[in-house]
Amino acid sequence: MPDVKTLQAVLDGLFPGLIGVRLVSAEPERVLAEMEVRPDLCTTGGILHGGACMAFADTLGAVGTVINLGPGKRTTTTDSSTKFIAGAKVHTRVTGDSVALHRGRTTMVWQTSIRNADGKLCAVVTQTQLVLDAPAA
Repeated sequence: MPDVKTLQAVLDGLFPGLIGVRLVSAEPERVLAEMEVRPDLCTTGGILHGGACMAFADTLGAVGTVINLGPGKRTTTTDSSTKFIAGAKVHTRVTGDSVALHRGRTTMVWQTSIRNADGKLCAVVTQTQLVLDAPAA
């Protein structure tokens, strides 16, 4: 299982790094992370954009799946459902707590709770990750 530093290095070179996802811990059944609410991730009014919130959660579920993949496997998101509950203000930090609801051979399901700096629940995202064979090198 890759450690947090190795996983973070992969994310830093991809879209999650661009939006500022920072892994705190990554275990087979739970992934924790944080993200600064920057002005460029906001909508009018200085509130975190829903798409940024969803991308944050999608990243955590994908990381959780990657940790659980066997050799020669890869993953992709097949379904994601988001319930927005509250906002997160610019120049604050959101936290994401992603837990495995199902870790199967062909699919994995993760539920991510995103909280604002006050600890208030901002969104709940449930996603399904498909487990695929990695392409031959």
